[in-house]
Amino acid sequence: MKDGTIVETGMLEILQGIVGTEHVWAEEPMKNHTTFRVGGPVRCLVEPESTEELVKIIKACLEAEMPYTIVGNGSNLLVSDAGYDGVVIHLFKNMSRIWIQGNFLIAQAGALLVRAASVACREGLTGLEFASGIPGTVGGALVMNAGAYGGEMKDVVCCVKVLAADGGIREYTGEEMDFGYRRSRIAENRDIVLEAEFKLRPGDPEEIRARMDELKEQRVKKQPLEYASAGSTFKRPEGHFAGKLIEDAGLRGFRIGDAQVSEKHCGFVINRGNATASEVAEVIRQVQKRVYEDSGIRLQTEVKFLGWE
Repeated sequence: MKDGTIVETGMLEILQGIVGTEHVWAEEPMKNHTTFRVGGPVRCLVEPESTEELVKIIKACLEAEMPYTIVGNGSNLLVSDAGYDGVVIHLFKNMSRIWIQGNFLIAQAGALLVRAASVACREGLTGLEFASGIPGTVGGALVMNAGAYGGEMKDVVCCVKVLAADGGIREYTGEEMDFGYRRSRIAENRDIVLEAEFKLRPGDPEEIRARMDELKEQRVKKQPLEYASAGSTFKRPEGHFAGKLIEDAGLRGFRIGDAQVSEKHCGFVINRGNATASEVAEVIRQVQKRVYEDSGIRLQTEVKFLGWE
């Protein structure tokens, strides 16, 4: 951690000068910004309203040698109890516009996938129904090629605009995104998603809504939506299902404090109400250890870790 209140105050004032005092918070608890509802304070949390502000924020962080990270809805993130000694650039609230151009839906990085699917339905465009229950933002979904119920981002994305690591604005076609299972070129290149264009098809709004309702019913039956979580905690190993491996290892309901392997769906680690990030992390670690001992398969997390040594 950088020493001295002067450095911290200076960074805060710089960010306030870029976005205004109402869009910057010091020592903001990340439990307020993640779907796990855990996580300690970050040095600064800032919410830009435009690409121009985003560029200025990143430039300021680089000049101050201040670590920074991009966060959307915090739906795939486990922040340590100690927090993050850097700047969290929060895109969820402000950079979240969605608009329609013919059969194309364009959404900024901070737009919720649920909302994008709802707009597509309202406009009579089909193709995003699978995303109607994914709790993340467009930006996060593109980083990891999010998917559910037989659909993935790669199936509908035709163009992605990014802020490249060198500060330039670039556009990738769907093919250039190099999508794979829960991966894309975004994280590897350290690009930042600004907006994406989805190619959809005309459809009947009532049929689209019926399909979305059907998927919602399946999620309610099978997933522990009544608890805070990051959704599916582990990637699916090739040829296997993570939940089945966890259940076979005898870990259904395994619990440390208020962090628990869901009894409804073993692929979810949940916060029963008052879990700490350390408890969640230890449940994840124990699941990985015991599944490997039982099956020889190493589970990898979909969840990203922030602020851990």
